[in-house]
Amino acid sequence: MTAYDLNLANDIRDGQTMPLAHAGRALSFDQLASRYDGKAQTLWSDMRPRARPSFNPDLLGDFERWQDGIVQAVDTGMLPIRYLVLGSRFPGVFSLGGDLEHFAQAIRDRNRDALAGYGHRCVRILYRNMRGLERPIITIGLVEGDALGGGFEALLSFHVVIAERGTSFGLPETMFGLFPGMGAHCFLSRRLGAARAERMILSGRTYSADELYEMGLVHGLAEPGEGRRMVADYIRQNDRRHSAHCAIYEASRAVNPLPLDELEAVVDLWADAALRLTDGDLKRMERLVAAQTRLREKAGK
Repeated sequence: MTAYDLNLANDIRDGQTMPLAHAGRALSFDQLASRYDGKAQTLWSDMRPRARPSFNPDLLGDFERWQDGIVQAVDTGMLPIRYLVLGSRFPGVFSLGGDLEHFAQAIRDRNRDALAGYGHRCVRILYRNMRGLERPIITIGLVEGDALGGGFEALLSFHVVIAERGTSFGLPETMFGLFPGMGAHCFLSRRLGAARAERMILSGRTYSADELYEMGLVHGLAEPGEGRRMVADYIRQNDRRHSAHCAIYEASRAVNPLPLDELEAVVDLWADAALRLTDGDLKRMERLVAAQTRLREKAGK
C-alpha cells in the first residue's frame, strides 16, 4: 500500500507502519484534503470549500498553513515530496476564483485594506507555488472542472497544468467593471506577450481546454474522468527527469523573473479600481454570488 490519507494519525507506507500524527496536523485542513503517495513521492490535495467554490478567506488560511506544512514535512524528512498536485472535489468546478461576496462587502464599506490584504495573501500563495516552495518540487494543477477568474489565475502559477476536455477557463472580471488582479496579467504577459495577454483579459470570453492547450497554457489534455490517471502517468513517465525539469523551471524564472512586489503592485491597482465600481457593477457582482450559491445547492453541498 503506497498511498494514505493524511487525515489519519497512522497508516501504512510502502508496506511499513509509519506514524503520521505530525504530518497529518501539518497537511490536513477544513477545506483542503491531502493524500500522500509514497512510491511516487507525490502529495495529492483537493480543495473542498465549505461554501461556494471560491477562495474564501478561511481557505486562503488553509493554503498558507498547507504550504508551511509541506516545507516542514520536506525539510524534516517526514515526507519526501517531489510532486505536488492540486485539484478540486467540487463537481464540475476547479474554482470560480475570488470571494465576490467578500469583495462586494468591502467595497460597500470603502475598506481598501480588506481588498488589498485579501489580494496580497492570494499572490503570495501563488508566488510560492510558482517557485515550488523554494524546494525541488514540481507543482501540477489538475483541472476536472471549470476554472474562472481567480481559479484560472491560480492555475497559471503551476509548472504543469493537466485539464480534462470539456472544462472551461475565463477571466470574466470585466463583466462587473474590474480586471483580474491576482496574477493573470503578470503570468499571461510572460507566457503570451503583453498584447495577447491584454486581449485575453479584455475579451472576458471563455476558453476551452483545447484552446489553452494550443496556446501552451495547458500542458496535457485528458478525456473526461481521466485527469487523475493522466497526472499519475505524467509523474511516472517524467520521474527520472525530475531534477532536469526543476532546473529548467528555475532557469525560466531567471530568464523572465516575476518578483513578488510586481504581483503586489497589481493587487494595489486592482483594489483602487474596485473602489471605483458603481452600484450597478456591485449588483452584477452580487448576482454572480447568487448564481454561485445556486450552483453549490444544485451540487447538493
